[in-house]
Amino acid sequence: MARIAGVNIPTQKRVVIGLTYIYGIGQYNAKCIIKKAEIPESKRVFDLMDAEILKIREVIDHDYKVEGDLRREVSMNIKRVMDLGCYRGLRHRKGLPVRGQRTHTNARTRKGKAIPIAGKKIATK
Repeated sequence: MARIAGVNIPTQKRVVIGLTYIYGIGQYNAKCIIKKAEIPESKRVFDLMDAEILKIREVIDHDYKVEGDLRREVSMNIKRVMDLGCYRGLRHRKGLPVRGQRTHTNARTRKGKAIPIAGKKIATK
């Protein structure tokens, strides 16, 4: 099993897909990484030699911010806007959508499960 950036890459998948299991690497970046490391796209993770895994690690360490560093940076950015007290920071604090989405209906992912209002009358026929 290949371990890159502290993440176990699934062995049966192609390298391009396996790299997307690392936080901060999507499909486009994965393709760029294997192109820089000169590895064919069709190759599977279990077929990789130690030298190829080392090349991938070096490319990721040199050119990309992934996993812990990236998570820390994102959380620090959110904390910064919350400390500033700007509109985005207030929305983060209240747990509401930040990017202008409607909240009258929807937004259940950010707001959590709907809470029924006590004493509300149910319409009768």
